[in-house]
Amino acid sequence: MKIAMLLAAVTAWLAWSAPLAAANVRNHAVVQEGETSIEVIVDEASGPDARERKGVIVLLPSSQRGSEDFDTVAELLAQAGYRVLRPQPRGIGASRGPLEGMNLHTLAGDVALAIRLLGQGRAVVVGHAYGHYVARVTAQDYPALVRGVVVAAAAAKGRLPAQLSAALDTAADQRNSTAQRIAALRDAFFSGPFVPQSWLEGWHPELASAYRQASRTTPQSTWWPYSTVPILDLQAQHDPWRPAATRDELRDALPGRVEVRVIPDASHALFPEQPQAVAREIVDWVDRLDR
Repeated sequence: MKIAMLLAAVTAWLAWSAPLAAANVRNHAVVQEGETSIEVIVDEASGPDARERKGVIVLLPSSQRGSEDFDTVAELLAQAGYRVLRPQPRGIGASRGPLEGMNLHTLAGDVALAIRLLGQGRAVVVGHAYGHYVARVTAQDYPALVRGVVVAAAAAKGRLPAQLSAALDTAADQRNSTAQRIAALRDAFFSGPFVPQSWLEGWHPELASAYRQASRTTPQSTWWPYSTVPILDLQAQHDPWRPAATRDELRDALPGRVEVRVIPDASHALFPEQPQAVAREIVDWVDRLDR
């Protein structure tokens, strides 16, 4: 079964690739287990100028969005010597699997499948916003596959402000006017006046209910205050989902395991706002993990 899955992944990889910078290549693979198929975007250095590979970094996107949001950061991480895996969530791209009855452990299993078949040893898992739930549970459920977690633009613990959840729904719904959606994105996701076109696109509101149910059916008390691996809490300076007063809540809950870094001039979207700063902080932290 594993051989068949690997052959399927390699076949998809060879047939579906695109060159980036001279030293980078971006491939698409599909890994399978049972009735679940997960598309994985893979970025890595290649060619005679490629650096020695440092390890694997996995990037998990935010609510209702796909892994293309990480395009620039993934390229920068690959240039730094890492193989970067970006599993698409179920229902996005070529990823397919049952949505009914899934929980965070289900989604963590999809990430683990990608690491097992396409990774090279234990990975660092980066989760953006909603993706940080999945990253944390992956580390908890599969300690042999995860050596560190980066929680990026993670919301503060507890009930989210209703106006932010409403702004998310407004931004995701293309039935709303462009002006309404841009206003919502400025309120909840971007710190400056500019909103990239890519964030007016790429939404999957049809998946919102299934993914919200997945997080609700996995009690936060079973994973939030625990970690067996180091954590980088990468926060945005102007993130309304993470007020400054909550900067240290995760570090206080897990003494000695959490490092907090704040990215200036960024909000909840974070990755398209400050890609170079985000990549630099991730690389610096991961490079220090094994020292």
